[in-house]
Amino acid sequence: MAMTYTCHGAAREVTGSCHLVTCGNHRVLIDCGLFQGDARSESRNGADFGFDPASIEVVLLTHAHLDHCGRLPLLVRGGFRGIIFATAATIELSRIVLLDAANLQVEEAARDRRRGEISAEPLYDVDDALHTFDFFRAVDYGVPITVTPGMVARFSDAGHILGSATVTIEMSEGSTRRTIVLSGDIGNPGRPLLRDPTPAPPADFVVMESTYGDRAHKSFKASVDELYDAVGLTLQRRGNVIIPTFALERAQEVLHSLAAGMRDGRLPPAPVFLDSPMAISATEVFRRHPECLRAPIGSDPDDDPFQMPGMHFTRSTAESMALNTIHSGAVILAGAGMCNGGRVRHHLAHNLWSVRSSIIFVGFAASSTLARRIIDGARHVTLFGHDVPVRAQIWTINGFSAHADQPALLQWLGDSPRKRIFLVHGEEERGMRAFASKLEASGYACTLPTPGECIALD
Repeated sequence: MAMTYTCHGAAREVTGSCHLVTCGNHRVLIDCGLFQGDARSESRNGADFGFDPASIEVVLLTHAHLDHCGRLPLLVRGGFRGIIFATAATIELSRIVLLDAANLQVEEAARDRRRGEISAEPLYDVDDALHTFDFFRAVDYGVPITVTPGMVARFSDAGHILGSATVTIEMSEGSTRRTIVLSGDIGNPGRPLLRDPTPAPPADFVVMESTYGDRAHKSFKASVDELYDAVGLTLQRRGNVIIPTFALERAQEVLHSLAAGMRDGRLPPAPVFLDSPMAISATEVFRRHPECLRAPIGSDPDDDPFQMPGMHFTRSTAESMALNTIHSGAVILAGAGMCNGGRVRHHLAHNLWSVRSSIIFVGFAASSTLARRIIDGARHVTLFGHDVPVRAQIWTINGFSAHADQPALLQWLGDSPRKRIFLVHGEEERGMRAFASKLEASGYACTLPTPGECIALD
């Protein structure tokens, strides 16, 4: 029987990661994420998977970002009854992410029904999300697990977010042996909180993300310096700093940098608000998993890498709304990072028009998102039905990215021979094709899978 690979998500696009690997009659899924971005992308979340969920024996979850785990409740609702393997930290973070997603979908469906869309239903609800966790089982880095007859998997540290993993699957069918590595999202090395990604092992095939395959990031040190400049200048002119923040990893890394800057005197004391219930909960998970952090941060249980004078966690809606009465001198980190939802949109509505304030983007913004429109120079945006002029200073600091840049991707891949490299999770006309050209110039055979294309691992 054949060994095959099929990309059912993140094929020539950034979100919706979902990869099917078969060996004989056995079927293993790596990730099952939501499509995110514009309405067209999100409309695909409720569509057919392209395979029967009940036929999947095992899911190997690389990490807890929504575009990698967000359709797991739908998979379970569709009949999946196998095991979902993930690291302990990923399981904790996935619980936060999936429950938040379920609540948001229920709220959005209720709002749509109030607007007259009678058929509006959430993709899944809280009960579906909770049921999904009946199938999770924790796995440690480096420990081989037999996932099906003829398929053995190992997780290694991807250095992307807390608990993130690259998955290596060794397959055997009769006398045929194949090894395939699925990168998940590869982290940016040299950051202060998380360890560097473990290099890819020797393998016949590599499924590899390519988000920033066309460029090099600014160094982390230079990015921190720029963050300090942006925050310091804004506070000096008595404005507010708004940082649209991804709840997992980015928020914690920025908090750690701000704390270090205030501790070292490079930033003036200022109230810092983490205005994201998910990011607050994720920060607590970081504190519970020091084994995933870079030494020496994780070695001293009394050392809190996020604490600083003036630090405030704003969990409630009332606390968040109260921040809109602060007209100067505050640093506010709020979700979501791409500004396509969450509390940050309210803070943008109250600060984008102010020449004294700054909006600091510290992560990837997909096309068609509000964040990308602002980054690309929009003079006006629409928020809550109102036209808002963009007068605040806009900063884009890409060295905080949790994704490896082109040099780091090449470093992770190494120079081992490969039969073929499949590039996924990237914008086709930017990171993906540029990275394919770079790899092909080095002698690698590359494929950009199309959605649902079944490829024999010969």
